[in-house]
Amino acid sequence: MKRWLARWRSHREARALERRAIPDALWELTVVRLPFLAARPAEDLQRLRQLASLFLDQKEFIGGGDLVVDDAMAVCIAAQACLPVLRFGLEPYRGFVGIVVHPDEVVARREVTDDDGVVHAYDEVLSGEAMEGGPVMLSWHDVHEAGNTAEWSYNVVIHEFAHVLDMGDGEADGVPPLPTVAEREAWAALIDADYERFCERVDAGEETVLDPYGAEGVDEYFAVASEAFFVNPKAMRAEHPELYGMLARYFDQDPASYTG
Repeated sequence: MKRWLARWRSHREARALERRAIPDALWELTVVRLPFLAARPAEDLQRLRQLASLFLDQKEFIGGGDLVVDDAMAVCIAAQACLPVLRFGLEPYRGFVGIVVHPDEVVARREVTDDDGVVHAYDEVLSGEAMEGGPVMLSWHDVHEAGNTAEWSYNVVIHEFAHVLDMGDGEADGVPPLPTVAEREAWAALIDADYERFCERVDAGEETVLDPYGAEGVDEYFAVASEAFFVNPKAMRAEHPELYGMLARYFDQDPASYTG
């Protein structure tokens, strides 16, 4: 039974790869435009291309406003979304289908209730948002600039898909699903301590490799750390060596070793 199931899954995957094959020219253009991908070894890029094709077969892209999401845009998003799960496969992304792409940032109306029961309404400007069960929302302007903003440790796609990973256990707390309680406790201890030091630096007005937005909460800290890990890895490793090491073990990748 297990062998039959494995053959069925392999056949289904082969059909999906054929159905959503990424043309050579389009893939090469995508890689060239994203320097953090171009630095990768050939075997990583081959695996990433396969995952991106499977991702395109499983997800539905919806343009916000008058935006039409073409093949180049979808491949650009898929390649970046699949980078964190290069060693995992797409299982962590099974919980949603929709990806909504807006031309630029959007303004979302929010409401919060304080301890006295008073409701406060405010507007929040978003370049991306991941919601449990989907969809994932992205600003195309920010996605398109990913090759240029990598030196700032900024990548909206990786940020939002890091949130998807984080929410894999039902809670956005900066701790993604881990195999054992001991691993979860060790992760929480390290990231909480690193987060507290980071907040102190942000409060003091210091410049940081990681986006100061990470001080909003440990869930955001995990997301901005993941951005930097993949797109500005050497600087991130130099400033946060222990956190970098933990992410390298979790993602089973060492991006700093691929850059000159």
